[in-house]
Amino acid sequence: QVQLVESGGGLVQAGGSLRLSCATAGSIFRIVAMGWYRQPPGKQRELVATISSEGSTNYADSVKGRFTISRDNTKNTVYLQMNSLKLEDTAVYYCNVRIATVTRVEYDYWGQGTQLTVSS
Repeated sequence: QVQLVESGGGLVQAGGSLRLSCATAGSIFRIVAMGWYRQPPGKQRELVATISSEGSTNYADSVKGRFTISRDNTKNTVYLQMNSLKLEDTAVYYCNVRIATVTRVEYDYWGQGTQLTVSS
């Protein structure tokens, strides 16, 4: 059993900063990749950023230069530092973790979601 616990969402003014955290606990053989997705109001879930086990990162064009994804492998935790926040960053943010079993089968796990609201 794997659990993902997100924290750090809230209300922030445009131009401000916030950091999200997602801690992974449970039966973990190997974490393949970690990432953040978001679902704006009335829209589909979209990729924000991912980070591989080797530390390679990938960002949506809309957040490049403003958001930074990082991970602490000792804590099985992924972070999303969000700077220069815009109104359009308002969304529910979901943590995603891809875990490989000892038999090399990979599974995706999702956090419960945390709300970020950016105000003017």
